[in-house]
Amino acid sequence: MAASTMAPEDSKVEKGPLNTEKVIEKQPNDAVITESNYSTQESGVIGSQSIKDVEKQRRGHATDVGDHAVCDEERIDWDEPDDPEKPMNWPTGKKARNIIIICYVTFLTPLGSTMFAPAVEDVMEAYRSTNPELASFVVSVFILGYFFGPLFLGPLSELYGRLPVYLTCNVLFTIFNIACAVSNNLGSLIVFRFLAGTFGGCPITLGAGSFGDMIQIDQRGKIIAIWALGPLMGPVIGPVAGGYMGEHLNWRWIFWVLAIAAGVGAVAAFIFQDETYPPIILQRKVKRLQEETGNPNLCSILDTDRRASHVFAYAIIRPIHLFFFSPIVMLFSLYQGVIYGYLYLLFTTFPLVFGNQYHFSQGTVGLAYLGIGAGSIVGLGVAGYASDKIVRRMAKDGGMKPEYRLPPLIPACFLIPTGLFWYGWSAHAHDHWIVPILGTVLIGMGLNVLFMCVATYLIDAYPYYEASATAASTAVRSLIGALLPLAGRRMYATLGLGWGNSLLGFMALAMCPLPWIFFKYGERIRTNPKFQIKW
Repeated sequence: MAASTMAPEDSKVEKGPLNTEKVIEKQPNDAVITESNYSTQESGVIGSQSIKDVEKQRRGHATDVGDHAVCDEERIDWDEPDDPEKPMNWPTGKKARNIIIICYVTFLTPLGSTMFAPAVEDVMEAYRSTNPELASFVVSVFILGYFFGPLFLGPLSELYGRLPVYLTCNVLFTIFNIACAVSNNLGSLIVFRFLAGTFGGCPITLGAGSFGDMIQIDQRGKIIAIWALGPLMGPVIGPVAGGYMGEHLNWRWIFWVLAIAAGVGAVAAFIFQDETYPPIILQRKVKRLQEETGNPNLCSILDTDRRASHVFAYAIIRPIHLFFFSPIVMLFSLYQGVIYGYLYLLFTTFPLVFGNQYHFSQGTVGLAYLGIGAGSIVGLGVAGYASDKIVRRMAKDGGMKPEYRLPPLIPACFLIPTGLFWYGWSAHAHDHWIVPILGTVLIGMGLNVLFMCVATYLIDAYPYYEASATAASTAVRSLIGALLPLAGRRMYATLGLGWGNSLLGFMALAMCPLPWIFFKYGERIRTNPKFQIKW
């Protein structure tokens, strides 16, 4: 297929063999932009367009580095709209195996964040520490690694492709879990947990972008919903398994099991996972055609004029720029961060609440986490089904808008404060243990809908900068998720379970207008010149 952009007026285009275009008399570094595509290319956002138009633009500017093709020679593009090398056109089986592997590691790494939470008292006893903040930090430091990982994993994926980053991080995640298992002091355990989290955050950082490479926009909601279960169900199932392992085996076995499971994922990725990043796939195609034709002047339509160091620097800076200058990215990142912090605050205090107050054993205390898990599954079914259906219905009338991803979140966001009030006051009143757990079911439902809707909204709203928007969201979410739990035990000791959880509930309630505000005014904010991304 011919390139989706056209040469400037002072240039002429000659068709060449191998589906190439040759630009003649083109000035160096001229952006190949027409009047019709200027606003979209410049801003990196989309307004009201058809789903096919959105996908066409996204594939025509697939790289997230904000540059335009500048090669003055023959440029290689996809052969045709249904080019089998294009990830969007892969067979269902090929897409499925990549989706399964990404979802597996996305589930596994958050599993490691909380799997030994029920055994943390054993860890503190083994290392002779009674510091309550340190007890929480040894769990949440894993999430602190999620903050640092996106800062360089996303840019590396833009330089070298998603697959090498996945493969490297899978191996390093395995190695650092082994290091945790053999650590001989609390300091080394904390350091290795941090490094495991740093590289374990790879599928959370890159997963949404990988699905954006492969999945059509009107089918993306259900896949993102399944993928979003990983960061929610992993931390839920982890304490259930870790509690029984810590009770019947030893806390070190928790890390050995994680290392084995991670090793299986690493091997599967080496064998079955494929590169999905379009610029890298086209680069490989160029190299192949250069060898076949002996023409060194061929280059990819997505090649840029920036050196790798510049691309890396811009990719690191752009998430920070998006966070501080895009109200959408900033407010939704903070919203997700606070709620994610609640999740880990609950995870680090469940052993205290259900162990001390309801006298659960170390093994059975893990079952308290299943309420959030059950709610997440229900949220998956509702949000995943509703999201794509709403998008298709609303897009028929006025074209596709990213804001059509938000309607399921408008009512669902109220489930989180409701669940916090329910959980806190029922536990305060010493009601039967099932009553506070039912409150956490509502929290889990709201969490899954929030994560799925925000993830798909950012992908659709910033189709050229999805990796940067996701990195900003993941980093902020992880930083708050790592630090907020440190206050959990002292908050409950000061305010009690009732008012402590009510404080969290009121904060969550104050953020509930955000989905409606962005559904109503999101397009106006995105297209405002003050909030445009120009590099």
